[in-house]
Amino acid sequence: MHILVVNDDGPPSNQSSPYVHSLVKSLQEAGHVVSVCLPHTQRSWIGKAHMIGQTVKPTYFRPGTLYKDDGTTHSRPLSAGSEEQEEWVLVDGTPASCVQIGLYHYFQHRGPVDLVVSGPNYGRNSTAVFSLSSGTLGGALEAAICKRKAIALSYAFFSRNHDPEIIAGASKLSVRLIDYLYKNWDDAVDLYSVNVPLVEDVNNRKVMWTNMLQNYWGPGSCFQEVEAEEGSSEEEEERIREREGAPPADGTNSLAVPRHTHKHFKWSPRFADVYKSVEDAGPGNDGWAVKEGYTSVTPLKANFMHAAAATEGELKLPSDNIPNMEVLSISQKPRIYALIDYEDAYVQPLILAALKSRLPEDSYILISSISELPEPTAPFLQIGAYESLPFEHIMSHSTTSLTNAYIIRKALIRKHYLTTTAHNWVTKNPSSILSTNIKPSCHFEVDYAEFIDDALVEAWELQASFQKNEGKEPDEREWWILKPGMSDRGQGIRLFSTEEELQTIFEEWEAETPDSDDEEEEDIGSNLDAAVERKAEEDNKGGDYIVTSHLRHFIAQPYIHPPLLLPSNPRKFHIRTYVLASGSLEVHVYKPMLALFASTPYAAPWSSASSPNTRDLSAHLTNTCLQTGSHDGAVHAFWALPLPEEQKTAIFQQICDVTGEIFEAAAKGMMVHFQTLPNAFEVFGLDFLVDDLGTAWLLEVNAFPDFRQTGDDLRGLVAGLWEGVVDTVVARFFGVGVERDQGSQEQNMVLVRKLDLGRR
Repeated sequence: MHILVVNDDGPPSNQSSPYVHSLVKSLQEAGHVVSVCLPHTQRSWIGKAHMIGQTVKPTYFRPGTLYKDDGTTHSRPLSAGSEEQEEWVLVDGTPASCVQIGLYHYFQHRGPVDLVVSGPNYGRNSTAVFSLSSGTLGGALEAAICKRKAIALSYAFFSRNHDPEIIAGASKLSVRLIDYLYKNWDDAVDLYSVNVPLVEDVNNRKVMWTNMLQNYWGPGSCFQEVEAEEGSSEEEEERIREREGAPPADGTNSLAVPRHTHKHFKWSPRFADVYKSVEDAGPGNDGWAVKEGYTSVTPLKANFMHAAAATEGELKLPSDNIPNMEVLSISQKPRIYALIDYEDAYVQPLILAALKSRLPEDSYILISSISELPEPTAPFLQIGAYESLPFEHIMSHSTTSLTNAYIIRKALIRKHYLTTTAHNWVTKNPSSILSTNIKPSCHFEVDYAEFIDDALVEAWELQASFQKNEGKEPDEREWWILKPGMSDRGQGIRLFSTEEELQTIFEEWEAETPDSDDEEEEDIGSNLDAAVERKAEEDNKGGDYIVTSHLRHFIAQPYIHPPLLLPSNPRKFHIRTYVLASGSLEVHVYKPMLALFASTPYAAPWSSASSPNTRDLSAHLTNTCLQTGSHDGAVHAFWALPLPEEQKTAIFQQICDVTGEIFEAAAKGMMVHFQTLPNAFEVFGLDFLVDDLGTAWLLEVNAFPDFRQTGDDLRGLVAGLWEGVVDTVVARFFGVGVERDQGSQEQNMVLVRKLDLGRR
């Protein structure tokens, strides 16, 4: 997961902040993404304060050797391209300010912060007296009221001998505790206050759920009077006069009215009051636990009250010998509540059948509404249409709920985003397979046909192609395929090779706009927007149409010619590959694939009708959604095609390599537009076209692919896909499953990429 670390002790220092570097290193070694924002100096006992009116200025700390004071601070951050060197942010503010700045002004490129850890504090923060003033608790409270999970972590020392081995042990235990609390977060809790004693073998000592001891300062002051420091000559003269009993310099009579004596004070808290309150209180509170050498875990609300959490007695952590699993362990085998409503009569029974065949009969119960959950934390599986998924519940219960879609994934499924994803990745990784297996596309926006010149100003490749095509015969030109950036099922696709042909496409769309004298209506959208209002009526007639939201954004790709054709079937075909993405992040390619054929034999793009908008596309479009009449013979199993086995194997290997690479490119290079979740999965449909040289070109990535085009004859292929989904994701997440042969569907789910994006 992505963890933001703050503290109130400042950057690593054996004198004043000896623990933070050890914790950060331990979290990183556990696989977490750790971002660090600390005060630039000691800010203890400051609570949840902000310095109002002050301009907060950052500096940049580059940590050195663990347990040594050799880190360096710089006025400017590292330059781009220095990602391998670690750098923390220091601010001249408070712990609470570090939380605000760390959450909202730095580290966004690493994705959302999952957890804020404030600490480890140099000393305990047990009992109310310490906690109400603690900057460590203040940082965690600030995170909690920013609606982030937060843990305040403090190391209770009994000696100022900072033994690296003991500190390392405390950090190791802290990482285990952080992981446990995050995965088992109680919805009634805003933050946890954790106190780890710095004692030998702390990992084998008890970890106790505790309440916070309500204690108070005893009589007397926590400040000690000290000699005033020398000030101005006027102040010194005033002190001499006071000592000599002389009248004040302003001539007033000091004996007439009592006056204050000028004093200075030093913070000198009476810790004996705290220790006595712990001795008098008995067991069960955080102060008692620390005194006994136990680790205390106190659940809190962000209002200084104990959280109403069902926690008492000893907290049993999993053994170090048990692997850190990302799945939910259901020790008592509670039933999974499964809400399956895919809204597709073709797929719905296949999903239900997959659950029945791949999970134990008593491991799940079908429900029809989320309201049927006995409690919010009950194990919950929902597979349904994107619009029906309860993402708020899914996000709030990341260890007990699982759903079949990521919230944000347009870096892959929007055509103009996909080309940007590939371009950015190839720029940084020139040897990537994406440089050879995905066509570079031009993205542009058009509101009115008359503005096509302006729209193409930055479409360099397209302009260069137009110039190269000037004066050439159609069969000598480079051809392009035009696609609306947000359309699906092959809608709105056109072919062109010159700027005039492209202009004609938009003009013919625009010409279908009904005449209107209503100026207000014309102001609502572009002429192209109005054009499709009429086009949309063709939906019920099965026509080729695009809706208003599909317009404006377009991509143009070089047309792939000639495609691979079968000797016995000279129709163009593309390969539909089903891909399972799960968690953060594993990517599997489902080995059984489809070959979808055009409805008529292939013909070169220049051999069709003259008008670009009326050109017969039946030989070019392999998407069965646009084919009229019977689809018999349009869909085949890829591995049954009459091609040499070594050729099919080579094609499949390319598909696996490209798929893994494009998902990694989206996950790492377009994090804003592809955000993975640890408790989500999604089945995508990727389309590839193979040219006559055997290169498999990625065409597009589809969310919620249309399984119906598979047809009845190959229904078993889709059934096997969902069985693989249940085996690979559902059974593993909930810790259930049935014994099966290793040669079953698991072999068909080919792992092509496994990343650790820090989302747990």
